[in-house]
Amino acid sequence: MDSIDLEVLKCCAQWLAEGRRCELLTVVRTWGSSPRPPGAMLAMCDDGRMVGSVSGGCIEDDLIARLRENGLTRLLPELVRYGVSAEQAHRFGLPCGGTLELLIEPLSAASGIGDLLQALGRHELVARRLCLADGAVTLAPAVPGQQLQLTPEALCSVHGPRWRLLIIGAGQLSRFVAQIALSMDYQVIVCEPREEYRAAWHLDGVRLSSEMPDDAVLALRIDSRCAVLALTHDPRLDDLALIEALKSEAFYVGALGSRANNARRRERLALFDLGAEQLARLHGPVGLYIGSKTPAEIAVSILAEMTAVKNEVALPELAWGGSGRNAGENAGGASACAI
Repeated sequence: MDSIDLEVLKCCAQWLAEGRRCELLTVVRTWGSSPRPPGAMLAMCDDGRMVGSVSGGCIEDDLIARLRENGLTRLLPELVRYGVSAEQAHRFGLPCGGTLELLIEPLSAASGIGDLLQALGRHELVARRLCLADGAVTLAPAVPGQQLQLTPEALCSVHGPRWRLLIIGAGQLSRFVAQIALSMDYQVIVCEPREEYRAAWHLDGVRLSSEMPDDAVLALRIDSRCAVLALTHDPRLDDLALIEALKSEAFYVGALGSRANNARRRERLALFDLGAEQLARLHGPVGLYIGSKTPAEIAVSILAEMTAVKNEVALPELAWGGSGRNAGENAGGASACAI
């Protein structure tokens, strides 16, 4: 499944191939409680087609009205601001005090959209620099952590898998987790050394590795923009990954299992020179407590917890997997299945 940004870029490439005029709109700055963050994109075609989002819908309505009235006539990039006045904020459905600035870019064959898509197909992280004076575009490798930047001369936007997820195990739950993570613009790697599980696995956009889990963690050179999930429920595999992952800078490390199983897991891991601070980083039972029962629901709970940790959102204790309704039993997001 494509992320929203990738879908926007693919539509732009298709429209250009059809000989249509189209524009790419990017949220470049926000003030107050804006509906969409910097980097959010929307594409408009001269026949009225639109994909992506820069607001809750009201700004899109205004853009459509302007398109119908004037067509797409821009020749150079232009900055447009919405929500400056209270009247405009109310008109466009922006929260009180919210303001956002869009960069509207007319696209052509020289805009590099095709080259950008090819790089993204290779799972590369790409910086796209748009010169505001003449619309010239250059592409270059981006570095992890690089953010969208607007200067008086240029807009530099970052595209590609900015976050990575390593999943240990190619089971049914892993498939649901991977599908959701792909839609959230993660680069997903599944490590499965068991041949019988690898033979049954196929999911477009996911790299499948046959390495042992600890080797896979080390090979990825885990950084602070990577998460590791141990989902085999086999300590001979999960523990190998967790030992290395908990020593890394991974922003999230989670393991499938009940409270009792995770307590025993922590006892085992403590024998491998892992300190109390490192063990405290382990999310197990994995996932938020949402009463999940099915693999799909468990996957939702896991990605919800990962997102909260990634965004540094403090959640009430009841929400965490290990502090659910029946704390003495198998409470928690994923551990609602007695595993």
